[in-house]
Amino acid sequence: MERKIYLILTDTGTIFTRLIKMYTRKPYNHASLSFDSHFLQVYSFGRKRQRNPFIGGFVKESVSKGLLQNASCAIYSCHVTEEQYQKMQEFISKIEMEKHRYRYNLLGVFALPFQKKINRSHAFFCSQFVSTVLSEGNVVNLNKPACFVTPHDLQHSNPFQLVFQGRMSDFINVSEHHYQAALSNDHDWFGLLWRKIWSI
Repeated sequence: MERKIYLILTDTGTIFTRLIKMYTRKPYNHASLSFDSHFLQVYSFGRKRQRNPFIGGFVKESVSKGLLQNASCAIYSCHVTEEQYQKMQEFISKIEMEKHRYRYNLLGVFALPFQKKINRSHAFFCSQFVSTVLSEGNVVNLNKPACFVTPHDLQHSNPFQLVFQGRMSDFINVSEHHYQAALSNDHDWFGLLWRKIWSI
């Protein structure tokens, strides 16, 4: 049995992400993972309080409110086996159970431009977390330590395929409009959404 997972890359336009973009010079500077096509559970490491980028850790994000709602985004999907899916879920569940011990790896972000490897237990920045989860499931091998992985690296990793690019708010509006239609016709919801978006 195959499963689908989703890589969500975003640019929220905050001061912090603009500072990161000065180094990366790439359009997306935040990475998240979701294991369902409705994006009810989106996982990452980021700010716990919307107005404070310095208090962060393991977070469950919402694409319909908060910083992601109006972000520009690129959404990718890939097929994984049931075994890979379960390995990644188990890894995230362990972190969630001990989330009070985990912190956002701000020091690691500042060390990226210098390619300085800083080993910190119970600390991740967003793309470091996503890369680690994908490695736990043997989904990707980026041939570099997770502490050096950027959202841009994830964007061009196999086997992910682009399914949507644009404003998250547009994605939400289209998905809400077609969600009930897909259910009532017993169609694959994400497949219908994908076809609708790319026909615009």
